[in-house]
Amino acid sequence: MFSSLAPARRRFVFVVLALVLVGVVAAVAAFVASRVTSDPVASVDQSVPGPVLLVPGFGGSTDALDVLAAGLREDGRDATVVALPDGGVGDLTVQAQTLRDAADEALNRTGATSVDVVGYSAGGVVARIWAADLGGAEQARRIVTLGSPHHGTQVAGLAAQVLPDRCPTACQQLAPDSSVLAALNSGDETPEGPQWVSIWTQLDQVVTPPNSAELDGAIAIPVQSVCADSTVDHGNLPRDPLVAAMVSAQLGSSSTTQLGAADCSRLSS
Repeated sequence: MFSSLAPARRRFVFVVLALVLVGVVAAVAAFVASRVTSDPVASVDQSVPGPVLLVPGFGGSTDALDVLAAGLREDGRDATVVALPDGGVGDLTVQAQTLRDAADEALNRTGATSVDVVGYSAGGVVARIWAADLGGAEQARRIVTLGSPHHGTQVAGLAAQVLPDRCPTACQQLAPDSSVLAALNSGDETPEGPQWVSIWTQLDQVVTPPNSAELDGAIAIPVQSVCADSTVDHGNLPRDPLVAAMVSAQLGSSSTTQLGAADCSRLSS
């Protein structure tokens, strides 16, 4: 390729190529260094509970979460159920923006330094989008999800294939192969900052398979691993007294903790 060039011209070309190669290597090294030395997200003070935001599931109904919110208020917590746009069936990213606005409002209203978030069903996916893409990881102290299809649900996947006209945007995004879930699960499933807990029922017939609710990096608590005789299904997770006690335990002033059979009598009393 270079044999036809005069010696002086050949040396010049080699020098230019060497300089270009050095520049590329330096740029790559600088990029890698910036990624390694960038400051991690600062965790908020885990010992100081702030207001609680509860995010509804697909369809946006607040009835079930109103029960859970009332129980948290009895515990002395400031608890608000977030009203989702588009009846809770629209774009999950837009719903996450609504959660972002609700978090900003709660922090401004209370003067707190962080919020706790409880996401029910699709609301847990909304909480993850908020944490990963909209600054939520810097505002959240705890994120607890209840029966959330973090890796999709076959129910939504089937609906998207068989009845696409009756499977609105959020339904399509909850299919196991959706681009939204692929993006969420391609990296760190539990961004640094908040402590993460996933509570779910082995009897879930809406989130299928039920262990789609598990998150890498989160404490995973199937309800039946605490009380083996629990018959709570998906729709009753926010209403169930045992689940409410589990949520309250995870939102306390101490750190989140793995729960097991030894805790059943204490939490169900």
